[in-house]
Amino acid sequence: MNILLMEDDAVLSDILLDYLRESFNVTYAFNSQEVHKHLASKKYALFIFDINVTGKNGLDLLEELRSYSDTTPTIFITAYTDTAYLQRAFDLGAHDYIKKPFELQELHARIQNTKRLFNIDTKEEVQISPTMSFCTLKNEVYKDNITISLGAKDSNLLAYFINNSSRLISTEELTQNVWDYDSMPSDATLRSHIRTLRDIIGKEKITTVRGEGYIYE
Repeated sequence: MNILLMEDDAVLSDILLDYLRESFNVTYAFNSQEVHKHLASKKYALFIFDINVTGKNGLDLLEELRSYSDTTPTIFITAYTDTAYLQRAFDLGAHDYIKKPFELQELHARIQNTKRLFNIDTKEEVQISPTMSFCTLKNEVYKDNITISLGAKDSNLLAYFINNSSRLISTEELTQNVWDYDSMPSDATLRSHIRTLRDIIGKEKITTVRGEGYIYE
């Protein structure tokens, strides 16, 4: 499940990313400009927007996206207690909200509820080839009746490749969406993870485009 999170609080965004990336594929945006940049190259099953962010606020952003006929389910994060903000959010087409401060488990529950309401795909096992599949929840690859356990980063990297197949993915995009800002990997570390995946799923599945990035087929 691909989620686009917009939150300009550095501390809160790090906490949310650490937590949510254990269960979902989460792309991070600091502001509305970054949201538009991500939407130009990828589709998302769910938006999680803070209302009060730098630049265009979350409400105005959703109003703009809805004017483009973007109906992506949206959960708002807000510190506002004024019901006028919540009313406007629902009038614009938001589907749920959560007030700060909140427990991470509550946000997870609201995401799961949104998935059920909108019948968002919750398939745990993804077919990689006729004889190989990947379980996104267990971080396991099933290959020729053999179970291969993946590390968390290898699993997240494979999930990101699968969700963005057949297009060029830059090294910067991979590191920003799979690693946290304060733990960005070196080029050698990234290549090591790519090599591990190739050994498991086949070298032909991930093509290196020298100086630009990778393509998963």
